[in-house]
Amino acid sequence: MDTELDLAMLVLRVALGGMLIAHGANKIFGGGGLTGTAGWFESLGLRPGRLHAALAACTEIGAGALLLLGFLTPAASAAYIGLMLVAALTDHRGKGYFVFKGGWEYTLLVGMVAVVPAIVGPGRWSLDHVLGLKLFGIGWAGGCLVAGVLAVAGLMSVFYRPQTTVS
Repeated sequence: MDTELDLAMLVLRVALGGMLIAHGANKIFGGGGLTGTAGWFESLGLRPGRLHAALAACTEIGAGALLLLGFLTPAASAAYIGLMLVAALTDHRGKGYFVFKGGWEYTLLVGMVAVVPAIVGPGRWSLDHVLGLKLFGIGWAGGCLVAGVLAVAGLMSVFYRPQTTVS
């Protein structure tokens, strides 16, 4: 890899990894803490809310750390895809495209950008490279997409129970 591409991948990993770690930590330590996040998740139809709040926070912190370090990069990319798809299907669905109106623009962008390291690799300045793990390419990226979508399909089919309005 060229030094410029290595640097670009480091910048991408630090930006996305740090962002997702912060999101996960906010679910635990932000206003309302994990209890508040659990109530929000319940209102989105993810039941039980406490389980999903803890699962989301741990997945965000874990996937963010993996991507930040460039370690097991396809697993991180798959987790990002899953997280962003769940967010798009629950919190952002039906609100249009633009995030400033609550839409799914942000989740689409983050999910798509998170596939890039699975395609081109995390770069030389990564644990994958140091350990000699060559876990990237079109096949790996496709596997990440399939894994993320299948995980979401399972989660949503078992745990998604939105409140219905009685007419």
